[in-house]
Order: sequence, then C-alpha cells, then structure tokens
Amino acid sequence: MFTGIVAAIGTITSVTPLAAGPDAGVRLTIDAGSLPMADVGLGDSIALNGACMTVVEKTANGFTVDVSRESLRLTAGLDAPGEVNLEKALTLAERLGGHLVSGHVDGLGQVHSFEPVGESRELIVDAPKALGKYLAYKGSIVVNGVSLTVNRVEDLAEACRFSINLIPHTVEVTTFKHLKAGSKVNLEIDLIARYVERMLSSSQAS
Repeated sequence: MFTGIVAAIGTITSVTPLAAGPDAGVRLTIDAGSLPMADVGLGDSIALNGACMTVVEKTANGFTVDVSRESLRLTAGLDAPGEVNLEKALTLAERLGGHLVSGHVDGLGQVHSFEPVGESRELIVDAPKALGKYLAYKGSIVVNGVSLTVNRVEDLAEACRFSINLIPHTVEVTTFKHLKAGSKVNLEIDLIARYVERMLSSSQAS
C-alpha cells in the first residue's frame, strides 16, 4: 500500500528488453535521486508514477525493476528514459498524508489542459468513461502516483473530465511540471469508492 505522497523524483536511466520479440517485458534501471534506499531490500515495492513495482536489484544510485509487456500497455511513462515519481511502500508507523493507494493503475487518462490559475495551476484530465462513476467532487484520485482532490467532474459522451488544482509545491516536487495537453497519465481510483460500487451493484443484482 501507498499514500500517494511522492517522496522523490527518480529517473529511468535505461530500458532493457528482457527477451526477444514484441511480447517481451523490460528491465528498468532507476536513479532514485533523493529517495533513501538504505531500508529498501530485494522484493520490496516502490511505486513508479503510481504503478507498484518490485525491486529486483539494488544499484549504486538506485534500483532495477522488471515490467511486463502487459503493464507497459496499461501504463504511461515507464517505457522510455525520463523522470518518474517515486514512493516507497507504506509502513504502519508512517503518517497517512494522502489516502490509501494500492499502486494498481486502473486506466490511462489524457491531459485536456494544464494552465495557470492565479499562483496555482489547473490540471484537467479526460478519464476513461468507465471510471467516471468513481469520481466525485472533493473525492480522491491518484494521477501518476500523486494523491489529489477532485474539484470538478463533468460526464462527456466519450470520457469523464475532471479538474484538479495544483499548488506550486506539488508541481515543483513531482513530474507534473512536464505535463501538457495530450500527455497520458496513470490513474488509480479511490479504494473506498471501488468497494462501495461493488456493494451497491451486488445489492441491486440480488
């Protein structure tokens, strides 16, 4: 489990195919940046842009993870060198600053716009229509591994559009600074919303 509070910005320094052929996964080598690695061991979980990955090797500057082709198909930002948001798995002794996050990407969103509003910036994202029922005003959403609060929701014909207000600090300490209209982002819906929807659908079926 994670909290959606980014601990550091890391950098994917290399992407190496694990085998030949189009269905092969890749091994990512990540420079962990300022993320403390002393307490990280083989098999530990670290979220990369909101996707939970397993450490398969520690390096002098960070770690490596293996990513399946299916995971690459369902996520954004893990198939090429570049910056990624990093968060180590939650321990019971830590403060829950965001919300409970599983690190399982539910879908890809597309940035509609990312514009200044006063001293902040408004991020507007088009989410897959199927995720729209989990998005609510003042509810929680994870975008590229960052726990955020939804300010507005609009159901469109082919998507669910939501907006988020980002303070300068959040933009500065995450990879959001690289977003622009058309960028793909990883989305994870709120864990509680997922279970509420399941309970409601089960009761209606019976």
